[in-house]
Amino acid sequence: MKQSGHKGPTRTPTPVKAARATPPLTIEVQSEHIRPTQMTVGYSEVLLKRQQWRALDVPAQGRFLAAHPFPAVAGPKGRHYIIDHHHLGRALLKEGVASLPVKVVGDLSTLEKEEFWVVMDYRQWVHPYDAEGSKQPFSELPKTLSGLSDDPYRSLAAAVRMAGGFPKDQTPFAEFLWADFFRRRVSASLLRTDPDSALSAAMQIVHDKAAMHLPGWSALPTSD
Repeated sequence: MKQSGHKGPTRTPTPVKAARATPPLTIEVQSEHIRPTQMTVGYSEVLLKRQQWRALDVPAQGRFLAAHPFPAVAGPKGRHYIIDHHHLGRALLKEGVASLPVKVVGDLSTLEKEEFWVVMDYRQWVHPYDAEGSKQPFSELPKTLSGLSDDPYRSLAAAVRMAGGFPKDQTPFAEFLWADFFRRRVSASLLRTDPDSALSAAMQIVHDKAAMHLPGWSALPTSD
């Protein structure tokens, strides 16, 4: 008997859905347990953030925290190392905020301590430079946000940025680079005794060609 050529209804293949990346996990971490990945902040900038926080009412503070989670890497022994927002973190700790929203952007919790720091350094997630601009062993990093020391040149770099000297840049540790540039060119005594004059001096040199390698640098526009 001749077989029919009909093989039944044609089936349309089910499209394969592309896997979706798992969004970073956001958790609450006690402020005093958060680990920094740098050694310094600018205390003047911390003070400014404290003042801005106090100006918010309680509902606005809650919305602010929800909109500004702290990016962090999960490390050994269940610790969380923030890789940004150090000024804000210290400010909120000083303001008595007991816990902070932490967005886990990397999980290195299975690594031993030495390997953990090798990977952190390779990914530019740590910046162990002191208030003199000198690199220190990872063991010298503060264990808490309250242990961050003051680097006035970090405050100067932030002031120059807010005054329009250079834009905010996503380059890792961009303001550290600007702070070190000013550290070598603006007198420490001037910065300590007359911050306004130090800012004026920094604004005079921020567009120099000596700074052209720095993130966000631009030359002054030429006049017609």
